[in-house]
Amino acid sequence: MIEVKIRFFAGHRDIVGVPELVVKLEPGATVGALWERLVSDYPRLQGYSGRLLYAVNQQFSDLNTELRDGDEVAYIPPVSGGLPETFAPFLITETPLDPAPLVAWATTPEDGAVVTFSGVARNNFEGRATAFLSYEAYAEMAVPVLQQLADEARARWPIGRVAVHHRVGTLEIGATAVLVVVAAPHRQAAFAAAAYIMDRIKEVAPIWKREHWADGASEWRE
Repeated sequence: MIEVKIRFFAGHRDIVGVPELVVKLEPGATVGALWERLVSDYPRLQGYSGRLLYAVNQQFSDLNTELRDGDEVAYIPPVSGGLPETFAPFLITETPLDPAPLVAWATTPEDGAVVTFSGVARNNFEGRATAFLSYEAYAEMAVPVLQQLADEARARWPIGRVAVHHRVGTLEIGATAVLVVVAAPHRQAAFAAAAYIMDRIKEVAPIWKREHWADGASEWRE
């Protein structure tokens, strides 16, 4: 037998009731087989089947990946700052976000444009009043994913430095949830890359948003 650890986030954690489990599997078990077992044990997870991302040891994987003893597995539900002593271009933090240090770091003499995107908590979603937001992340995996998205942008456009900081925890209305800063010799590339990175964050980064409605209810938003 082998043992693997399963990490749960956002709606999955609500269903299972714990942030992680350690389970025993037969040698040769796959990511897909483990998911089928979880769905059998927790039928409400079935609603997520077919719209997940999969990670083994903090790297994206697929259903056919064979698991080994000691692996850490995460089934990623649909996804939606202060600085450390040493500046980190890619950061998940509970500290309020400040664009100024990111802009200062990204700006170089070679670049004629620096684009900053700020995602801000708003007071409504699809016409429903929002009291506040909360975010959580699979931080150990999210930071490498943010780096990967910057690399994807560099492969498409001639850009310079990129920084992405995302906040987790409780955010009041008007607080900044995410900062994307892109420097480039020319503005067209900087604008396009910033938009691309933000769109990809919403597609694949293991970061989840929960809307806390003004009526007291709350809901994980995809």
